Amino acid sequence: MTEASSPTGLWDASRDYVRILLDNIRTEARVGLHPWEKFAEHPNPLRVRIELFAHSPRPETEAVFMDYDPLRAALKAWPTRPHTDLLETLAEELVALCFSLPRVEACRVSVQKTAIFNEIDAVGVELYRRRPGPVA
Repeated sequence: MTEASSPTGLWDASRDYVRILLDNIRTEARVGLHPWEKFAEHPNPLRVRIELFAHSPRPETEAVFMDYDPLRAALKAWPTRPHTDLLETLAEELVALCFSLPRVEACRVSVQKTAIFNEIDAVGVELYRRRPGPVA
């Protein structure tokens, strides 16, 4: 299947798209499988990056606008959420929230723990997903 014939046609070179970027979001969450993470007094510091992709409307017919406030609000609530074992779970929840925005046709979500190992700047997971649609 070529990109132009994909269900969403997102990467069709003959079409414009807009990319919305929420970069280096700092938040915290109780996350991890290590005992020191499960029973830590404080949540882990996290760095999150979200990219939203949508076909770009024609400026003469529709404004280019996407309300990313629901994503920001969800991330601000992470420090008080119950413990989650896997970063992948947090990332998948963000993907679902991205697709709750009607114009989003694809997204890339990255969630990284920034204080897990002394010798590593960050450990994390990145997901790229296209909006589920009919399979051709």
